[in-house]
Amino acid sequence: MKQPFFAVVACAAMLPAAMAFADEHVVSVAHQQITPAGEQSSSAGPAAFFTGRVRVDPLSPAGADINASSAYVTFEPEARSAWHTHPKGQYLVVTSGVGLTQEWERPVQIIRPGDVVWCPPGVKHWHGAAPTRAMTHLAITGTVDGKNVNWMEKVSDAQYNARETGKAQ
Repeated sequence: MKQPFFAVVACAAMLPAAMAFADEHVVSVAHQQITPAGEQSSSAGPAAFFTGRVRVDPLSPAGADINASSAYVTFEPEARSAWHTHPKGQYLVVTSGVGLTQEWERPVQIIRPGDVVWCPPGVKHWHGAAPTRAMTHLAITGTVDGKNVNWMEKVSDAQYNARETGKAQ
């Protein structure tokens, strides 16, 4: 009868030390973060990298947990990006309007709401709006060493209009 009592007293005496040890070694649990709509500022797509009126609405930066950034990008009619590549690739999800995209030395393609475009790492391409329709897409872009795009020359009018002749430029 004395042994169980002694065991209970010994365990009770060790409890504060065990709890202090546990407090020092508990891994904190992450919580969801909500960024309210409209809290982040929109910006114009820089003229050095875009032709026409383009608006970029940032959604999420690349971070330690997910090494990809995201943004809504809206192109007014005829607006487009310059030729570019992505070191880790990019997904485009068309959310509204009608757009165009082209991979280097391939034909221009039409993209519509619900279409998902995968731009593999290092593949030279451009994307933008159709001549008479605006287009918005969600861009999810991988990042390497803080960089998610390598900008190149602007898309010429001849390249943009190649869809009318069916020629790849």
